[in-house]
Amino acid sequence: MSGQRARRNIVRGLALLGSVLALVLFGGVGGASAHAALSGTDPQDGSVVKEAPTQITLTFTESVGLLDDSFRVITPDNARVHTGKPTHAGDRSNTALVTLPDDMGTGTFTVAWRVVSADSHPVSGAFTFSIGKASATAAVLPTASAEDTVASNLYDITRYVAYGGLAVLIGAAVFVLACGFPGSVRRLLLGGWWTLFVSTLVLVLLRGPYERGSGLAAAFDPAVLRDTLTSRPGMALVARLVLLGAVAFYPVRVRERGRVMWALGGLLAVGLAVTWAAAEHASAGIQVPVAMVSSVLHLLAMAVWLGGLTALLIALYRPAEPVPAAVVTRFSRLALTSVAVLTATGVYQSWRGLGSWDALTSTSYGRILVVKLCAVLLLLAGAGYSRRWTGRLAVPEPVAVPVSVAERVPEVVGAPGGSADVRAEAPLGDVPTGGAGGESDAYRRALRRSVFAEVTVGIVVLVITTVLTGTQPGRAATETAAATVAADQPTGSTTLIPFDVGTPGGRGKVQIDLAPGRVGENSIQAVVYGPDGGLATVPELRLTFTLPKQDVGPIDAQLTDKGGYWATDGLTLPLAGTWTMKATVRTSDIDQVTVEKTVTIG
Repeated sequence: MSGQRARRNIVRGLALLGSVLALVLFGGVGGASAHAALSGTDPQDGSVVKEAPTQITLTFTESVGLLDDSFRVITPDNARVHTGKPTHAGDRSNTALVTLPDDMGTGTFTVAWRVVSADSHPVSGAFTFSIGKASATAAVLPTASAEDTVASNLYDITRYVAYGGLAVLIGAAVFVLACGFPGSVRRLLLGGWWTLFVSTLVLVLLRGPYERGSGLAAAFDPAVLRDTLTSRPGMALVARLVLLGAVAFYPVRVRERGRVMWALGGLLAVGLAVTWAAAEHASAGIQVPVAMVSSVLHLLAMAVWLGGLTALLIALYRPAEPVPAAVVTRFSRLALTSVAVLTATGVYQSWRGLGSWDALTSTSYGRILVVKLCAVLLLLAGAGYSRRWTGRLAVPEPVAVPVSVAERVPEVVGAPGGSADVRAEAPLGDVPTGGAGGESDAYRRALRRSVFAEVTVGIVVLVITTVLTGTQPGRAATETAAATVAADQPTGSTTLIPFDVGTPGGRGKVQIDLAPGRVGENSIQAVVYGPDGGLATVPELRLTFTLPKQDVGPIDAQLTDKGGYWATDGLTLPLAGTWTMKATVRTSDIDQVTVEKTVTIG
């Protein structure tokens, strides 16, 4: 009965694991370009508006998540403006909007913003706009160092620990199941499970402060926790906890090398890997389904190789439980397969993250990737030495022993008719080598040293990998730079051109508003002011644009009298550059003057 009950519990665990895996894998994963970049603001950065806006709208290159404190609007006197709750503009998930009060006043206002990009990393920035006219401001813009809080540092450190726990748990389990050596690895399995469980729990608590750039006190704020648990990264962390809780018995019963344990272990490993892929770079960008599969395979191969190496190292340093040479040989083959998978998936993920060869040296992601590649090459060199020593270890022929000592031998092969042919493997160090036992011991010590070196370099690779997952990919960095350049381009201009036709009352100014001031279609509004500074009416106002360096123009703006001002919505400027804007003002049937100024078109 107890055996049947245990099997039912295992089947239920498999069903639960499958459900959680499907939820995390297919819940909320969409296309985006990893790390959001600000592509536009309304009001525009550095602009001067005549009347106070009713709202502020930000537009990004990908969908973003909003926080309660996504906007901070600061007055010229460094006082915070009471704004509405941040929302998306309409149904556009790549926007952030906040309403403003009616009594904004005048002067230069500072807007500090913070959102969460689709790949779970927070993004922040600031810009200014002025109401009425620009003014001095006492507002202090947030800097990167101010956001480098204790909570965010602890979050990053805990991510390193979680990666290590994953590698140890999966790698040790595979070492037991595939290589057939439970030995002293059981404690390592328990350690990996507890490390991953506790670190994930800490990540759930620190997720809120990490997103908000706030202190540790926010980790226990019920509202912050609620927001974390309903976000995609939070759901992935909770799913990881559920997976670990559902198989808490696994490290204890992993010695049972049956099909159920294989199936349960495989599903657990894939599920845990998915909880990472669903909340990291693979979940945003191009080719999301392919990237998710590649990320999962990459994580699993990494865990099998580095975690298995750790298990092998511990086993080699336990002389009371000698490791059979066949176990080392099996793991060597398994490690070779893992390296092949890591190579294939690593090449794809590097191409996807970089986007171009230039990004290898021009972006932080590319430079860190180069460091990781160097560390991996060093790791492969260590693996080559380990395989060399493994190949020199003699693999003994099976030795027949009496059935009466079957319980003392690790492998029993059943024979037909109820008899048994019991075969034992000689442990590493006790292999008959024709009197060369000392040589075998030397091989074992050399293998131990090379595996220790591999594990050490592997830890460095894990740390670099964790840093890489928190760095903006080169492809996204290029898009961000392009968006920043576009945002820095002229977004409109206001030009005052004085004129004097040489007659009494024939002086004044023409104010010309050009928007957006870029290549393509532009609109113009022009107002004529008289000598007293008041609005003046003129019989004719003509405006032309010339680009001398390219020998383009003159292009007539074809202004229309709108009754008090002149305007057009159909001016097309074909090239970027510094254009000469000529205004011809006619004040009477015979009096007119042409004046000019330059304007930059982006």
